[in-house]
Amino acid sequence: MAWRWWIVLIWAGEIVLLLQHLGNVPLRDWDEALVARVAEEISQRPFPTNLLPTLWDQPYLNKPPLLHALIGCAIGVWRHTAGSEGLRQVPPEWLVRAIPALASSLIVPLVALVQSRLRPGDRTAAICTAAVALTLLPLMRHGRLAMLDGSLVSAMALQWWALLSLPATPSPTQRRIWGLVAGAAGSAILLLKAPASLPLLVGACLLLAWERRWSPRQWLPLVVWIGIGLLPGLLWHGWHLLERGPEALTMWGRQGLARVVSPIEGHSSGWIMPVLEVLEGGWPWLTLWPLAMLTALQQRRSRWGFWCLGLTLLTAAAVLPLRTQLPWYSHLLWPSFALSVGPLLAQLIQRSGGTSQLVNRLLLAVPCLWILAGAGLLAVQGQIPVPGAVTISAALALTFGGGLLLSPALRWRQWGAAALIALLWGALFNLFASPIWLWELSEQWSVQPAAAWLQPLATAGGPPPLLLQENERPSLNWYLGQEVTTGSKARRQLRTSIDERLVLSTSDPSKPQLSCSRIEQAKQTSQQGPDLYRCKPK
Repeated sequence: MAWRWWIVLIWAGEIVLLLQHLGNVPLRDWDEALVARVAEEISQRPFPTNLLPTLWDQPYLNKPPLLHALIGCAIGVWRHTAGSEGLRQVPPEWLVRAIPALASSLIVPLVALVQSRLRPGDRTAAICTAAVALTLLPLMRHGRLAMLDGSLVSAMALQWWALLSLPATPSPTQRRIWGLVAGAAGSAILLLKAPASLPLLVGACLLLAWERRWSPRQWLPLVVWIGIGLLPGLLWHGWHLLERGPEALTMWGRQGLARVVSPIEGHSSGWIMPVLEVLEGGWPWLTLWPLAMLTALQQRRSRWGFWCLGLTLLTAAAVLPLRTQLPWYSHLLWPSFALSVGPLLAQLIQRSGGTSQLVNRLLLAVPCLWILAGAGLLAVQGQIPVPGAVTISAALALTFGGGLLLSPALRWRQWGAAALIALLWGALFNLFASPIWLWELSEQWSVQPAAAWLQPLATAGGPPPLLLQENERPSLNWYLGQEVTTGSKARRQLRTSIDERLVLSTSDPSKPQLSCSRIEQAKQTSQQGPDLYRCKPK
């Protein structure tokens, strides 16, 4: 089978992973619920004014609207096909997540194509790079969420592929095509997470310039075509600035560059968080990464070694300095991780002498570590809070695949690599088939029972419900279809209100001047949720 067909097969397996059971858990706070609401408001407004995003009919200044608009189109089609019934329902979770999942799925074929440019003729390395990306838990899990990060890494990898596809002596046609593709990928980043666009594009172009393959005169037409490709993103930001004035710069300043210099909303763990995310989420390929970095350093004069080190440093420089850190910021690190590790997996299969003797000897120890890790997983199976099929598949992948990779016969090593990838895919498939794949939902009370209580009681013309706690719950707003007043503002409104109000609270909010009666009581076994009260002044 030609190597391209192997990539297509791996891509198909990724799409199955990303799309299956997308609707088996509710949308989570914060990003998913916000993305969904902005997308729904886009679907309800006419073009082109809907491209100036809103959140609860107020200007939405956090992120540009590319992904939101695509989800909005899907919601519009769904409502049209569902008819009057669809107008009364909240769009299903699978629909909101499907578009981001499909955009995220492009990362697997794209990293394989990038590897084919870095190591021309090494088809096994390209296949192994795609296989590594397929079996990285953080890359696949975040790709299933209605968030921007999966689409962002796909656009970044597309930009790398375009720049690396330019030959040493590019023709005018090649400069035009690949320059436009690189610029269009930059436009996509401008319309996903604007502050990330220029550092990623400039960093990749600097790496290309450092290779010194072209004269300065050859660079000028390429830069022009990249600029033309950037026009859609630049024009939207210019229009946004004209329509909304200085507040349009919020996504560049307070929501963008401010995260580099100061912690926002208490997320101040610094570089520790992305490092921990990589240490936790890179298994089993993390055992190959130090050897990959050593090999890249030894082969730094080759194109793969140079770009492997350069892209690792570029993405690390985009993530590690941020003073504000969230777990999904480390998503940018995984494409360069797969590009580094893929050739080492290929060398473990082929043993063709493409690495130093030291690396070759250390490589043989990696399957032994996998076998030990697999045996350990089997020993603790049943004590880990995940479905048993997940643990068994992962353990069999490491023990069986690792054992075959120690074989002196090439054919058995190929079967061992295939078994390793297939069983790791099976472990992810079983994980995503269970609700535990979105484990953050267990950290807070479920909003769906509360939304079910409020839905028949809250009226469009009445005052919004009150939530007496500090933390806002955007997912409650999404499922209820209106914004719930929360925190200190809710308490102030409850003190000054002269009307009857619906209140969600973990304790009876009655006071000497306030009479409250409980309507519904939380019945949850995990995190205790609020009860529903009807309150009115005495």
